[in-house]
Amino acid sequence: MLLTPRELDVFIDCALEEDSVGSDVTTSALIPPHLESRASLVPQEAGILAGLDVAARTFLRVNSDLVFTSKLLDGDRVEGGEIVATITGSMASILTAERTALNFLQRMCGIATLTDQYVQAVDGTAVSITDTRKTVPGLRLLDKYAVSIGGGRNHRMTLADGVLIKDNHLAALQGEGVDLRQAIKRARARAPHTVKIEVEVESIEAALAAASAGADIVMLDNMSPDEMRVAVDQIATDCTVEASGGITLANVAEVAASGVDIISIGALTHSVRALDISLDYETKNA
Repeated sequence: MLLTPRELDVFIDCALEEDSVGSDVTTSALIPPHLESRASLVPQEAGILAGLDVAARTFLRVNSDLVFTSKLLDGDRVEGGEIVATITGSMASILTAERTALNFLQRMCGIATLTDQYVQAVDGTAVSITDTRKTVPGLRLLDKYAVSIGGGRNHRMTLADGVLIKDNHLAALQGEGVDLRQAIKRARARAPHTVKIEVEVESIEAALAAASAGADIVMLDNMSPDEMRVAVDQIATDCTVEASGGITLANVAEVAASGVDIISIGALTHSVRALDISLDYETKNA
């Protein structure tokens, strides 16, 4: 996990506060305090598990007397109908925590599952599948953790992790008469020496210019696989080559075949479908 337990509690407490779990009028009106239950987390479809510790911690933040028992681990493949964990104790507490815990778990499993699909699609190549910073505000560490569980790698975590010169940076510099080569030179002179410099380009010509100017990484943005192949042939010995933009499960294998080193995919986190997971209850009187 990319978070310490204390940091994780901050994420969870914010989510619980958002849901007003201390004022669950439905549960307090209907469920007797003495009623206990055993509930099971059951995916309704196959996928990759991610976020079990987050779900467990969510239930325990509502009631530390609840008992969360995982039957599988993050990264395990699960089939629909398979019990992955159980929660035992106060039914009122389980009901109150249910939605928040499932929101975390379903999203994280969805991200891990989609990432795994991309990783499997390029199996047998040397390409790394990475995420982007297109994450839910406030949930980046959880989103990126789920990507890593699905077999992907993390791109920049924050703006501080590397120089990435994009088209808008270059457009802003045009007024100063600064071109691509000069922008790279300026970044190299002013950024910390420990930081790599990446440049986003949209043409073979720009890729050649970026590589010859000393970029550590050249990102081929929204280029066709044929264009990528030409660019890779000419710059791969000088820098790392990344492909991004318009990558789907239908074309990722073709992009990988172009010879790029990295394929970054915003869709892993910005528009992922949550894995369908339900919480099934068994009730008993205490």
